[in-house]
Amino acid sequence: ADGDRWLTRSLSRRRPRRLLVPATSSLAASPLPSTAPIPATPSTPPSPTLSPPVRAPGPLPAKALLRRPLSRHDPEDAIERLESTHVSDGFCAPQFELPEPLTGKIWTLDDFEASPALLVMFICNHCPFVKHLKKDIAKLTSFYIEKGLASIAISSNSIVTYPKDGPEYMAEEAKKFKYSFPYLYDESQEVAKAFRAVCTPEFYLFKKDEQRKFELFYHGQFDDSRPSNNVPVTGRG
Repeated sequence: ADGDRWLTRSLSRRRPRRLLVPATSSLAASPLPSTAPIPATPSTPPSPTLSPPVRAPGPLPAKALLRRPLSRHDPEDAIERLESTHVSDGFCAPQFELPEPLTGKIWTLDDFEASPALLVMFICNHCPFVKHLKKDIAKLTSFYIEKGLASIAISSNSIVTYPKDGPEYMAEEAKKFKYSFPYLYDESQEVAKAFRAVCTPEFYLFKKDEQRKFELFYHGQFDDSRPSNNVPVTGRG
């Protein structure tokens, strides 16, 4: 029932009013021990202020920085926890061509052309925020895949920084949690950049528009649950 409300709400409105937005971040001398950010290049750091439509301008409170940024290829250039970047209305799913370590198959956006909606999840193996949700992600996606929702997960983390996020371990993870969706490896991190993804977990729900493109209808978190806040996992983004 919780999953029904989550997906129905996401698909029924053009954009959520509650989006995750850029937060203050700084460079650290070494990578954080247990989180996973998406590629934020040194030349384009996340914005230090919040987006006005979401909340008043100003630095994001430390307690709101609850997810990991994607790790860069250089372990000396790790960034601290941050929130999702703003993705504008009308954003369409970019093309991609990525391998699935479990099967060796190469997947592209065109493989999901027949589906009315597509859920893209940026996750990784080691991130504690992802670990907290893995079983529920597997359960919810399995339920909706049977109803026609296409789903994929993408790991863009650098294996230089986090070797356990490598493709062989991704295949083990997919088998262990019985993922019903392809778990794809973005070694170059170019796909993460195309989606403007910056942290894990990060969710993008697309629905076909009149031109038969996957247009963004939801971008943000899975729900308010975190590993240490005692909020139950519901899937209500």
